[in-house]
Amino acid sequence: MAKMEVKTSLLDNMIGVGDMVLLEPLDEDSFINNLKKRYDHNEVYTYIGSVVISINPYRSLPIYTPEKVEEYRNRNFYELSPHIFALSDEAYRSLRDQDKDQCILITGESGAGKTEASKLVMSYVAAVCGKGAEVNQVKEQLLQSNPVLEAFGNAKTVRNDNSSRFGKYMDIEFDFKGDPLGGVISNYLLEKSRVVKQPRGERNFHIFYQILSGASEDFLCKLKLERDFSRYNYLGLDSAKVNGVDDAANFRTVRNAMQIVGFMDHETQSVFEVVAAVLKLGNIEFKPESRVNGLDESKIKDKNELKEICELTGIDQSVLERAFSFRTVEAKQEKVSTTLNVAQAYYARDALAKNLYSRLFSWLVTRINESIKAQTKVRKKVMGVLDIYGFEIFEDNSFEQFIINYCNEKLQQIFIELTLKEEQEEYIREGIEWTHIEYFNNAIICDLIENNQTGILAMLDEECLRPGTVTDDTFLEKLNQVCATHQHFESRMSKCSRFLNDTSLPHSCFRIQHYAGKVMYQVEGFVDKNNDLLYRDLSQAMWKASHSLIKALFPEGNPAKINLKRPPTAGSQFKASVATLMKNLQTKNPNYIRCIKPNDKKAAHIFNDALVCHQIRYLGLLENVRVRRAGYAFRQAYEPCLERYKMLCKQTWPHWRGPARAGVEVLFNELEIPEEEFSFGRSKIFIRNPRTLFKLEDLRKQRLEDLATLIEKIYRGWKCRTRFLLMKKSQIVIASWYRRYAQQKKYQKIKSSAVIVQSYIRGWKARKLLRELKHQKRCNEAATIIAAYWHGTQVRREYRKFFRANAGRKIYEFTLQRLMQKYFLEMKNKMPSLSPIDKNWPVRPYLFLDSTHKELKRIFHLWRCKKYRDQFTDQQKLIYEEKLEASELFKDKKALYPASVGQPFQGAYLEISKNPKYKKLKDAVDEKIIIAEVVNKINRANGKATSRIFLLTKNNVLLADQKSGNIKSEVPLGDVTKVSMSSQNDGFFAVHLKEGSGAAGKGDFLLSSDHLIEMATKLYRTTLSQTKQKLNIEISDEFLVQFRQDKVCVKFIQGSQKNGNIPTCKRKNNRLLEVAVP
Repeated sequence: MAKMEVKTSLLDNMIGVGDMVLLEPLDEDSFINNLKKRYDHNEVYTYIGSVVISINPYRSLPIYTPEKVEEYRNRNFYELSPHIFALSDEAYRSLRDQDKDQCILITGESGAGKTEASKLVMSYVAAVCGKGAEVNQVKEQLLQSNPVLEAFGNAKTVRNDNSSRFGKYMDIEFDFKGDPLGGVISNYLLEKSRVVKQPRGERNFHIFYQILSGASEDFLCKLKLERDFSRYNYLGLDSAKVNGVDDAANFRTVRNAMQIVGFMDHETQSVFEVVAAVLKLGNIEFKPESRVNGLDESKIKDKNELKEICELTGIDQSVLERAFSFRTVEAKQEKVSTTLNVAQAYYARDALAKNLYSRLFSWLVTRINESIKAQTKVRKKVMGVLDIYGFEIFEDNSFEQFIINYCNEKLQQIFIELTLKEEQEEYIREGIEWTHIEYFNNAIICDLIENNQTGILAMLDEECLRPGTVTDDTFLEKLNQVCATHQHFESRMSKCSRFLNDTSLPHSCFRIQHYAGKVMYQVEGFVDKNNDLLYRDLSQAMWKASHSLIKALFPEGNPAKINLKRPPTAGSQFKASVATLMKNLQTKNPNYIRCIKPNDKKAAHIFNDALVCHQIRYLGLLENVRVRRAGYAFRQAYEPCLERYKMLCKQTWPHWRGPARAGVEVLFNELEIPEEEFSFGRSKIFIRNPRTLFKLEDLRKQRLEDLATLIEKIYRGWKCRTRFLLMKKSQIVIASWYRRYAQQKKYQKIKSSAVIVQSYIRGWKARKLLRELKHQKRCNEAATIIAAYWHGTQVRREYRKFFRANAGRKIYEFTLQRLMQKYFLEMKNKMPSLSPIDKNWPVRPYLFLDSTHKELKRIFHLWRCKKYRDQFTDQQKLIYEEKLEASELFKDKKALYPASVGQPFQGAYLEISKNPKYKKLKDAVDEKIIIAEVVNKINRANGKATSRIFLLTKNNVLLADQKSGNIKSEVPLGDVTKVSMSSQNDGFFAVHLKEGSGAAGKGDFLLSSDHLIEMATKLYRTTLSQTKQKLNIEISDEFLVQFRQDKVCVKFIQGSQKNGNIPTCKRKNNRLLEVAVP
């Protein structure tokens, strides 16, 4: 069986009524209660057919995430809960798939969330359309145009911290694939009066505060601005800071957005210079002066501000100063120049500031359009987004409210026309008979305002152009004459007697009965605001500026293009713009978003019934519902209708095999719904009364509960059967495992019993065998003993005659053997340590073992000496060999020897290779140095000593100067015949040389050294190694030394020394040197 596809619907889990068309009963109270109920549950969107009602939640809700975008993407309009994304998706798919141009009209009063709604629409369209580098760039430019226009066109009001003070219409252009190509923005009626004056609690346009808060000090210096808001008269101080608004961060966002949209750096700089100039214009103040002719004129108090403005704009200071003081009127060939009093000068200043900012804003829109316009000339599809003021009813309503409400009348008119047209087209398309719908047509109100002969705007223009004295009162008087009989016009001064005593209507006001209610307008300011005059002198002064942007903003200031005609009035300009807008909207398929503000506190969770009721009335929402419900309140395609209600009929449940329309017909016939309550179209079912739909929903709800009970019953049965089968399967598994366990236990028990029986049997057999073996062994032993005794008896009989003769010798040998064994065992336990110098040895136990005892001692000593020597390295062996040689040469012969035993033989006492002092000596000797030592060479003449370096190499003996390192003598080892020294404790020794040798010319060497034993030993060993002859070492207290041709006796005597223990040498005569040794 195919799996049933479950679809969500607008009617599922509905809080209140999601579509006001289904509201029953339909009245103002139920309408408001339904909105409030949904608002309390965070449902801020509600439908009126295809119209979306949006209530500002004044907080962030998690319903605009990328996941929500994907949820509403390519879904039917009524398939999910009401959402602005559903309308955006419906409009985008109609444009992409059906090639229908779309427009989205967003209306509502200030603070209702119109700007945010337009952002959401644009962000949704940007998210669902195509991807790619060029497409992403276009989308980014379209989205980034919003921050720029908001900064220059939005302001903080008492009702909204980010109120749009202009109307905006954006046409977004798409290609055939639905990818954006570009866009065009149109702006309507910027509230430029806000530049010079703001109501209490409100701010000027955002950009002024953003520059002062976010610009760097260097940038402010270039613009000649200061960061303090209080320095500027055009900035209201009571609301300069807005909670939750970071003007500095927003300024950085605006600059970045301008860069993304495509503004060049010099263009951005020029824009901010104009803004700075507008800001500084407010600081220009005037003082009165009287002329000789008695006329009043004005002068600028402080010209420093004027100077800085001229530096910013590139205008000659005298030209601008004159433009603020004089006014030139031209008529044909005549020019008349008049002075301006203080009031007129202030008017001229404010008019210039308003015009400068208004024209800058229009230039910004034009510049943005240049950047975001489509670059290709292919046929384009268009989606328009209109974000414009809602209907305004204040305590004091003036010209601005009159214009805004006129625009809303036109929008209401086109809304009714297009809605009825859409309804009629759908009825015709579906083959449903169209019946005439009664509704209020506000064309009569639009005619009252815009009629070319008798309309209020036409009479206002006529009054402004009329020569003579023109005031607001004369305008009201003219209205009272022309419009007195109009049923939607009310005035105390009109000819209609029914308003003569209406005290709620002041004499200086008139009242119009709009479609949303009556609005009273104060006539004061109508004429001036409609004229919107800027003195020609100021236009010409601006055109003379060297600042390229300012010059471009005032083309009418060019003397070559002077036009003496009066410029069109504000009313006529707006009327033309509205007409163009209406013509544009009529070519597109409309989509409506009606924004409602729940409270005036800009706070979440507060729903003011009276305020919402007021907005419902002037938005005409009830009228909208009635128009929608005039024919059939609900319509739905056959497929989703059958899918939703098929469970109410046995023939259609669970699957209908035929066409969807046939299934719906069977379903409605089965339910016995009266035929007058529904009609079958070509693709949709039309239900006349909401009660019928709610009846279907109640039946569906009950049927779903029955089906849920059935499903629950089947599920519980299935669950119980599954549990039973599982338990049965488990029982079988458990039983099988238990039987296996029981058999294993039984087998183990039988096995253990068999093992025990076997062990007992084997034990019995083993014991029986053991007894037999023991008996056999005893028998064999008995036979052996008997045989032994018998053989012993026989042997004793045989050898008895020899025993007495050999008994003594045998006993002696046995005793001696036992003593030797005991001796060796005792020696084993009493052995001394392995140290060669340990002289301990066990005492001889028996006299007959004396020679053996000594020989063992000698052998043991030699053995442990060998063990000790085996531990030596080659270097240690060499050292001990030298020490042994020294012992053989000098032990018990030289008194100095015992002191040298403990001293190691180092040889190289002078580090010749490392010491840079001996570098010369090292370079001269290329052989390995065996010993290097400082010795004292004895002078033969006086016995005094001279320090010399004694070097012994492999082949030579060398003497070198200690200071210079020069070699004094070099003797080959073959020429050394003998070394003589005394037996006393001194370091004197003589080196005897071979007679006739080359080194013996100066005779033998008499030297003294602290390392005599080492030097003599090494000299002896080296000579023996090289010459294979032993060097004669003579030890005597008197010996002869050859000095040149003479032989001198060196005699060693005992005596006390003045120098302590140091031996001294003295020359006694030519033949005797006496060495005194302590």
